[in-house]
Amino acid sequence: MTDDDLTARPVRARDVGAALPEHEVRRALLDLLAEVGTVTATDAAARLGYSSGLCSFHLRQLARHGLIEEAPHRGGRARPWRLTRHDSTPGTPEEEQFGNLARGLEDESWQRWVAQRDRAPAEWRHDEAFSAVAYLTPEEMSRVADAVRRTLAPYQDREQRPLARPDGARPVALITRLFPLLSDAAGEGEPE
Repeated sequence: MTDDDLTARPVRARDVGAALPEHEVRRALLDLLAEVGTVTATDAAARLGYSSGLCSFHLRQLARHGLIEEAPHRGGRARPWRLTRHDSTPGTPEEEQFGNLARGLEDESWQRWVAQRDRAPAEWRHDEAFSAVAYLTPEEMSRVADAVRRTLAPYQDREQRPLARPDGARPVALITRLFPLLSDAAGEGEPE
């Protein structure tokens, strides 16, 4: 199998389990990619404190399992990587598995924040959280999700364009989950 073959496979449930058995380096690489968008082995090594060879090996392993892919680049030896872009339709096993992985990483990032927020600079020791229950149709739920995406759109380019970031800007997790509340009968009948 060549390196080009590594990025062609879709994510399968057994692949995610094999790639992430609480592996410190792979988890750190996925967190870094979620934070910065694209990274080379050399960049990852500098940010995470591992050797570039170790980062390169684990980036290729994550690609082999379909969790990351090579990002477009203009040749040269540097190989930038990014989280896999899934073009499958929502609800397919691959899309569901990737969604589960993303939610797991979000939950882990939240737990790390809760455990370590006292180490953050004073001005960053708070968080903004809210929740709400709204009675919506499926179409309205989609419109709310689109409105959130439009609200965040002006800030999305800062990930790829560091010079667009104002002084003092730091990566902030923005997590929105919209889902119907089901009755206690685990999916039997209509949502309440």
